[in-house]
Amino acid sequence: MEIKEIMPFIAMGVMMLIVQITAVLLSPVMNDAGYAAFEDPAAIENTIFFIGILLAFTAFMLILIKLKGKRLLNWIIAFSIFLVFVYIFAAIAGLFISSLIPVLAITLVLSTVSTILLYKYPEWYVIDVLGILICAGAASIFGISLEILPVILLLVLLAVYDAISVYKTKHMLTLAEGVIETKAPILVVVPKNINYSYIKQGIELDKDKSERGAYLMGMGDLIMPSILIVSAHVYLKAPLLAIGISLPVLTAIIGSIAGLGVLLYFVAKGNPQAGLPTLNGGVITGFLLGCFAAGTWGWIPGIL
Repeated sequence: MEIKEIMPFIAMGVMMLIVQITAVLLSPVMNDAGYAAFEDPAAIENTIFFIGILLAFTAFMLILIKLKGKRLLNWIIAFSIFLVFVYIFAAIAGLFISSLIPVLAITLVLSTVSTILLYKYPEWYVIDVLGILICAGAASIFGISLEILPVILLLVLLAVYDAISVYKTKHMLTLAEGVIETKAPILVVVPKNINYSYIKQGIELDKDKSERGAYLMGMGDLIMPSILIVSAHVYLKAPLLAIGISLPVLTAIIGSIAGLGVLLYFVAKGNPQAGLPTLNGGVITGFLLGCFAAGTWGWIPGIL
């Protein structure tokens, strides 16, 4: 492959790394703001609840697509994105401002402007920059909400579900096509050519329309592996390296990038791929190897 063909893949790896680093940096901010989604982060039933909500929301979106309710789907996605921005900007603003009213005002303005920008000017670089912030914020919130064992269980179940929904039932492909048609900004866009415009060309670039002009990656593929990295950073009792993270966190990051590399190898062949089996598998494998090297197994109940 030529350099210009490899660059989009490198960009995806850099994007994932930025999401993970930003999520780790946001985690103490989110924790201090009290944004944990569950009271008991160690409870396994949190994982079941998470899966249940995900399945219900996926089914609801599929129904809307089938009933031609894409306009309503767009509004629901827009509101969800707005809420994520609210959490992120409120937590960050609270670091610098102690008064509630200015924090609320800044949060509402920034969240509103960011959401409007995504929908009114959805160029690929706008989607990617704000998408990285969305992914980092979501990963940070769920990472502080779940301890390591529930997260690993969640990632395994999601990997299995993703594989079934892409290769067996194929309903995830239907969902992805519906989202692409509405241009809802829950996919990051990595162009194959610097002159590419998502606004003007959508996902088509060539004159004969035979090849997509950009690679698309669901935000969930960036969020899910990053949840384990945040959880390990927050809950794992292990010595820190010189860079401020523990060895298992570092190897989890490396594992997720390796998993992305495997995924992109198959994506380059031109067929739709389930992202979570390789991404989640990579981050879990990397984390376990790091725990083995560091001798850190305290996250498993009954092991000190």
